[in-house]
Amino acid sequence: MDGVERCVDDKIPFEIPDSWEWVRFGNIINLQSGQDLTPDKYTDKCKGIPYITGASNIVDTTVLINRWTEFGRAFAYKGDLLLTCKGTVGTMAFLNENQVHIARQIMSIHPYNGIDAKYVRIVLETLVEELKAAAKSMIPGISREDVLTALFPLPPSTEQRRIAEMIDIVSDPIGNL
Repeated sequence: MDGVERCVDDKIPFEIPDSWEWVRFGNIINLQSGQDLTPDKYTDKCKGIPYITGASNIVDTTVLINRWTEFGRAFAYKGDLLLTCKGTVGTMAFLNENQVHIARQIMSIHPYNGIDAKYVRIVLETLVEELKAAAKSMIPGISREDVLTALFPLPPSTEQRRIAEMIDIVSDPIGNL
């Protein structure tokens, strides 16, 4: 057993349509936690793979790259959703680079097949405050365990895509996405 609770019937926070189901977030994603590198393991010389250290690397949902490393150990891949989990918490962006090393201030979320990444981002945006409130530290943060065990309302795939498309339209009614 992987330690992720499967039955959530007694913890359901609100009603969802019959075609949806409540799941633990950890059952539908792969979560990679980051690892810090010592300053001698990275540089500002475009050599190796990008090294993403925290919220300062995410501006307006775009990942900015200003460090590189040849000593990567905690990887995120193209299409993964990056989430800041320490300090400035809850900043998110989809990764466009093929591979990056992420520091401990970042988590990389890769939805399993059939789960819409944009829908995951939308729901996660609603969960960030709850996840921050669960923190047991003086420093703002989100714990890996709390992310994995968070309750997640999961509709069928077609409904996930429809919701994500509607949010995109509402977010950019002019069509500049």
